[in-house]
This record gives sequence, C-alpha cells and structure tokens, in this order.
Amino acid sequence: MNNKIRIFLLAFSALLFIVVSSRAQLQAPGAAYTDRTNYPVFGENDPIYIFCSTENSNTATLRAVTKLTGSKTWLWEKFNPLSGNFDLHVSVNNNDQQHQVMLLSDGCYRVTISKTDTVQRYRAWVFNSWYTVTASIPESNCDFFTLQATLNQAFLEYYDLASRQPVTIAKKTKTEWKLADDILSVLLTYRVNNPPTKNTKYAFVVSDQLGCGKTVEVTYTSIVTKAVFQADPMQGEAPLEVKFSNKSENGDAGSYEWFFFRNLDDIKRESEKSNLPIDSIELVAYDDNPIYTYEKSGSYMVKLVSKHKSQFHTCTDTAYLPKHIVADTSFVQVPNAFSPNGDGTNDNFVVKFWSMQEVKVSVFNRWGRVVHVWQSGNVRGFKNTYLETVWDGKIGGRYASPGVYFYVVEGLGRDGKKRWKHGDVYLFRGKD
Repeated sequence: MNNKIRIFLLAFSALLFIVVSSRAQLQAPGAAYTDRTNYPVFGENDPIYIFCSTENSNTATLRAVTKLTGSKTWLWEKFNPLSGNFDLHVSVNNNDQQHQVMLLSDGCYRVTISKTDTVQRYRAWVFNSWYTVTASIPESNCDFFTLQATLNQAFLEYYDLASRQPVTIAKKTKTEWKLADDILSVLLTYRVNNPPTKNTKYAFVVSDQLGCGKTVEVTYTSIVTKAVFQADPMQGEAPLEVKFSNKSENGDAGSYEWFFFRNLDDIKRESEKSNLPIDSIELVAYDDNPIYTYEKSGSYMVKLVSKHKSQFHTCTDTAYLPKHIVADTSFVQVPNAFSPNGDGTNDNFVVKFWSMQEVKVSVFNRWGRVVHVWQSGNVRGFKNTYLETVWDGKIGGRYASPGVYFYVVEGLGRDGKKRWKHGDVYLFRGKD
C-alpha cells in the first residue's frame, strides 16, 4: 500500500470517527432545567443539565445510550479546570446498550464508548442547584412582629474547555413572604403590623427560572388580643337590664375591664359648667360577661378593655359600642274607655307608663269614692307591674255600673320628670 492510499484511509477513519461520535446520546434523568454552554473561545457548545438538590448533596445523573451491541467500554471522565484535561471518573466494560453515572458533583463529564475500532463520545455539564433557607421571628411585641429569612444558594459556574475561562450561570432568584396565597413582601425582612390574634403560619418561598426552590414555614404565636363585645338590648324602658356578651379574641379570662359611662347628657351639662376634666365613668366591672341595669333614663356608652399576658408583654385592646345604649324617657298614657265584658278585647282599664320610678293610679266614681288604687315607689318596669296596676271593672268583686269614672295618675319618671294625668274614663258593658 503506497503512502497516498495510507493517508486517504487514515483521513477516512478520522472522518468516520467524527460521524460516529456525533450520533452518541447522553441523557440526564431527573434534570429540572436544560441549557447550552456559550463558551468564549471553545468552538463547540455542550448541554447543561441542572438538578435541584440540597447543600452538600449531589443528585445529578448522566445516562449514555448507544446502538452498539456486544462488549464495549464505557469510559467516564471529568474535566479538570486547573489542568485543562479530562481525568478518569469511572471505566466499565459490559454488553449493555446504556450506562449511567449517579451522584455526580458539579462539572463537565465526558463519556467515551468504545467497541473495537468504533468510538462514540459525548460531553455535558451538570450542576446541583440548592438553596438553604431559614425563617424566624426575632422580634414580637403588642404592635408588630418581624419575619426574618436567611438565604444561601449554590453558585453555578462552568469553564471554557479551551481557555478555562469561567462563565457564570445567572439565576433569577425570587423570594416571597406569603400568608396562604397572599404575597406580603419580596424582601428577606418584613414587619407585620396589627398582628393577628390567632397563631398563624407564614411561608418564605424561594424560586428561580431553573425550576429549583425552597419553602420554609414559621409560626407566629399570638400575644395580642382584640376586644369585641355585644350588648342586648340596646334600647328599652328604664330600668333597662342589658346583657353583655364578650366576643374578644385571645383575651385572658378574668382580666377583662368594663367601663360603664354616665349618662351622656349629664356629662355634657357638667362640662359646660367647668373647665376641669369631668369624671365620666359610673362603674368599672371585672366580669367576663356582665349584666348591668340602667336605673335612670339616658344615653350610655360602654368600653371594654381586653388583656393578654405573655412572658414579656401584656397586650391590651379597647372596644366601644358602635352607638349608645338608650334607656327611654318617661311617659304616662291613659285610655278614655274600656269594656269589661269578657270578650278578651279592652276588658281592663290599663294605664300604660314607661320608665317610671314612682307611680300612683287612682280611679273614682262620680261621687268621689275610690274604686281602684295602685301605688309603688320603686317601679321595675311596666311589664313587671301590668297585672297589679290594671282595674278589671269590679268593685268589691262585683261588676261596677257602666258610666263615667274619674282617674288620677301621678308619679316620677326615671328621667327625673314628674308625670301627672287626670280625666274621665268610660266603662261600657255592651258587646257591640
């Protein structure tokens, strides 16, 4: 064989080697992201496979696949950026048509698949991308608490295979403090004002365009309280008994303070006459759910102070009623006729009075004789005294004669006003 033929065959073999090499397949099972290198000098581009991992843990995997059958050699090498050479990683001989290496550290790996005079070769970079995240609440008081996160992450860098010049893989890292689905902040430190009254979980979420991320949670243990209460009824006849329902959140039982204010009109009158501060509090109670009776007519405000005591703080909150409780003013109302005939309609002579403290009801016949009288110096409401005050149209157990009778109603209202009425009332016996 002359030299020209020998040179041709060598050139053909080299070309065949390149063509066969280009058919090699290299896979990265479990990779989260794939890209390609952009070498500054080296004339080719290689795939980049990024795996999501944890710090000091390698999860990267490469799998080489070939159509070559029979016995073959799988030579795995790793690029050394200090020397610029590929160093041995592992070498295996078998009959398989695929082979994989696992738990790879960051770097460029090259596999050479050899069978007699056939060689396939492929390169790829792998990276284990990770985040180490912590979340804490370093400060908590009655007004706010602070969410604090720390973040460390993997630095991803590959090297030009010719010049060994480093190239950084940019990561678009996004951070979020979240409450359920709501994003509170994108900063590592976030101050939460008006803390919730319930223990609440907050999440710090890290993510990037590579598909890697980390989520950590921190639980805020509430030390604050919210004062909430209801009053029933809000208006009615004096004396007015009002039940207060304590709906406060995260308050300590036995530590509630209720401030019952004086009548609003009395406070205004006193303040108009003096430049000094007016004592507006009638009573302070310490029950969890008090019942309070307003003896006098007027408009009244109520304040509740709720407390929660923790190791370092005693937090309080104050709530007022949205409007005043109203104990009605007094009045007296007298009918001008009634018909005690047993038909269930207007059978009694009923003097209606409202918010009265003292009442005297007197009924006289045409000759001035008293036929009915009722009197009380401590009236506890019209409904409570209704059966006592009415006249059923009988005198001494017998039906009174139809005709005109005279009444006198006098008393003192719980608003301090004297009430007096007199007049005629007609007693009818007919059923028409």
